[in-house]
Amino acid sequence: MTILTEKERQEQMDDMRSFDEQMPCVGIFWYDPTDHSFFGIRKKELTPREVEEAAMNGKPFINYPHLHRQVWAREYFRAQAKHAETKFKGDYTQIPRGRVAWTIDKFIVLVGHWAEPIQEELTELIEKEFSLPYFEFVYDEHWDLGHGWSGDMPARR
Repeated sequence: MTILTEKERQEQMDDMRSFDEQMPCVGIFWYDPTDHSFFGIRKKELTPREVEEAAMNGKPFINYPHLHRQVWAREYFRAQAKHAETKFKGDYTQIPRGRVAWTIDKFIVLVGHWAEPIQEELTELIEKEFSLPYFEFVYDEHWDLGHGWSGDMPARR
């Protein structure tokens, strides 16, 4: 039997890391229509084990654990403190945004109706950025421009 030295073991581990692909992810994003790209992406890899554990615990929905408004505020104040230019200014609900989640047996991408005319372009960006093998778009008013977290919205009369 051959035993690797620590150096040989580290070289093998480094070599294997070069083949490592990102696991499918849940997360959030904003879409910049001027340059047709995402920004403010936050994501978390999702493993088959996490999906199985969630199902066993009766939790059929796996989500990224932060809200758009939280990320927006953090990035806005970070840029202010550094006197840096940022895309994180103004009302976060006025910029196209979405969320990638897992439910029962598929990934879903929650977006507003702003996404319908560019669905093909978004599909390509989402597949690449979140390493999704497949997903379905779910359109909801919450993700439409000008809509957001209920605590941020003025009360309707």
